[in-house]
Amino acid sequence: MPEQSISAVLDAQRFAPVAAVTPTSSRTAVLRILLVTEDDPLYVRQFFSEFFALCQPEKFEICGVTIAKAFHEPLWKTARRMWRFYGPIDFAQLLVRFVRAKVRGDSIEKHAREHGIACRPTHSVNAPEYVQFVKTLAPDVIVSVAAPEIFRKGILDAARLRCINIHSGRLPKYRGMMPTFWQLLHGEERATVTVHDMAEKLDAGAVLATLDVELRQPDSLDRVITETKRAGARLMIEVLRKIADGSVKATPLDMTAARYFKFPTSTDTKAFRAKGHRLL
Repeated sequence: MPEQSISAVLDAQRFAPVAAVTPTSSRTAVLRILLVTEDDPLYVRQFFSEFFALCQPEKFEICGVTIAKAFHEPLWKTARRMWRFYGPIDFAQLLVRFVRAKVRGDSIEKHAREHGIACRPTHSVNAPEYVQFVKTLAPDVIVSVAAPEIFRKGILDAARLRCINIHSGRLPKYRGMMPTFWQLLHGEERATVTVHDMAEKLDAGAVLATLDVELRQPDSLDRVITETKRAGARLMIEVLRKIADGSVKATPLDMTAARYFKFPTSTDTKAFRAKGHRLL
């Protein structure tokens, strides 16, 4: 069955109508949250392990989590991408980690279900049927954590208060992919984890909060990604608390100094290793 058809079946089965939800302001002070992320059992899962542990049910109600394919592409394409990036030795080590996580069933979906959180599948967060479904969920805030798609106007407007994203780099200097890699390669003293409003232009919304993770010279990308994911979960909780009590402040970005980074090439990886850094 084609991928699109599978997604349509899932949508029909899982996007069942739900009762209308009373807006947060008249219901309770609990912030209603929808999470959108990618299927990564290694690094992004670290964020959710921390996030779910810190989430207080008296403050936050998670109405669902949507987990998309990593990079929004088939698994074999992601494997090829990782092979080129890591090289054969590190790729083999990463593959062993991945297989072990899969065998253990250690996934974002598993953690979500253990906390009683429903998974809301879709082939695209911009699909009209998904946007309409999100509106029936009536989230106050939509939170993107490594979501593999650019959010368009429909899904951005589906949250009552705001859509926010977490990015493991200083904005607008390190917009784009793999910001931890680029910050290490460029000799930064710290990686700046940023929570910001989402806009139709990638990584261009106003900044809500930042947190610095110290970088070593040399360092391990594996360590930095893990640290920024866990620190990011704590920062996200703090931002959500401020949104709930109305104290969050948004600082617009000055895009005149903006840069955008694509996924690193094998040449970039060689330069990274030449500085003494390790990927794993």
